[in-house]
Amino acid sequence: MNTPGKPGTCVRDLLRNSTLPRLEVQMLLQHVFKVTRSWLIAHDTDTLDEDGVQEFHRLVDRRQAGEPMAYLVGHREFMGHAFQVEPGVLIPRPETELLVETAIAVLATCASDQPRVLDLGTGSGAIAISIALARPDVVVVATDISDAALKVARRNAQALSARVTFIQGSWFDPLSGQAPFDLIVSNPPYIHKNDPHLQQGDLRFEPGTALSDGSNGLEALAHIAANAPGWLKPGGALWMEHGFDQAAAVRGLLSDAGFKQVNSHTDLAGIERISGGNL
Repeated sequence: MNTPGKPGTCVRDLLRNSTLPRLEVQMLLQHVFKVTRSWLIAHDTDTLDEDGVQEFHRLVDRRQAGEPMAYLVGHREFMGHAFQVEPGVLIPRPETELLVETAIAVLATCASDQPRVLDLGTGSGAIAISIALARPDVVVVATDISDAALKVARRNAQALSARVTFIQGSWFDPLSGQAPFDLIVSNPPYIHKNDPHLQQGDLRFEPGTALSDGSNGLEALAHIAANAPGWLKPGGALWMEHGFDQAAAVRGLLSDAGFKQVNSHTDLAGIERISGGNL
């Protein structure tokens, strides 16, 4: 930062002149200048470093083109923790916290001395790591086919001091030699390949294979439901996130696979967001 009072661009100027929402401007300023929100408020008339101002404008241009804020600032909060994200990795979303909360509730009733949890398609590792942080006594294994995603997930686990075993491969394929699990969770790609939302908003910039199965949106969910019983202990549970209109179909997949007590839970918007059952 330059000396306060010296002619030049200040925080107040950037807040006043930007067409972005005020919160997004503040987030970009905090990211570029490595300062807190309280600093921005207390020093809003200080002259800012010109190189930083130029970087801020570059990020504003990218945001105006639709690039997600999480990719611009490099992180997203999930379950009270900051997770690193980057292009090529699905951005954690608040509604997915329901899956973690349900997993923690299931584990609270688990009779195993050291429960085992499997997270399929872990992406940034947000689900697996959040479970591991909430229950350090649990063995957590996570798979993903993407090497890039697993690199991000491992960095997040290290940064948050979470103990998770990450294995590269498609769904259950890389699990040879692993013992059965008490709980399997997954937020798989479930958007129909022709869904117009894929061409809108943040979704345009996120990895397509993490959003859509390239088909009707149920293929990955069906594969997991059908194969999970072979990797679960007797009485084990499977819970999956799915689309707003897929709950009935997913409950059918679970029942067909032999799961009992099949039901769905709603998110804060009242949408049936996850479905699961027990063997």
